[in-house]
Amino acid sequence: MASVDDIVVGILRREGGFVNDPEDPGGATNFGVTLGTMRRLGLDLDENGAVDVADVRALTRAQAVEIYKKEYFHKPGIDRLPEALQATVFDMYVNAGSAAVTILQRLLGEFGFPVAVDGVLGPQTFGAAEAALGVAPEHLADAYGIERRNYYYRLADRRPSSRKYARRRDGGKGGWIARAEEFISARFHLSDAEHARRVAAWG
Repeated sequence: MASVDDIVVGILRREGGFVNDPEDPGGATNFGVTLGTMRRLGLDLDENGAVDVADVRALTRAQAVEIYKKEYFHKPGIDRLPEALQATVFDMYVNAGSAAVTILQRLLGEFGFPVAVDGVLGPQTFGAAEAALGVAPEHLADAYGIERRNYYYRLADRRPSSRKYARRRDGGKGGWIARAEEFISARFHLSDAEHARRVAAWG
């Protein structure tokens, strides 16, 4: 299985560098680390007394790596999930916060191991994840990736300003969908036609 450092390399590749999209609820980001996260952590990198967009720009790759490992892998407990789930849940946690956990918790219930859907990883969720993996070792990670993909589509259904992340201008799969499918076996990827049908209602 990939190490946490290997997983972080992939996350950094997907997140890219500095972006300040006014339509992104996360606001300014660098290497995927948001201004909100930096304020929560008190990362006043230019030491001017305020954590602002300039500090986001100043964030280094090495600093982003440490933030990911500490705040998004170890602190929420993703390192205690079965290895088969760690990469995809970690990547989703970076992208969507606690929604990554609620997706897993609902999925575990569908596999017959109901847990509280509270967005927090704890003994109950860890135990259920191990049990679900035991009964479906070849399918649990794919199922989680498919639920990620569905989450992104539903989010874009509700929030038109986010549709550009799920559908490219040429109609193809947007970054969100491609990102989810990196963690899904190829046989479960949507065809271009299936994707087109899914987003047809968006106009």
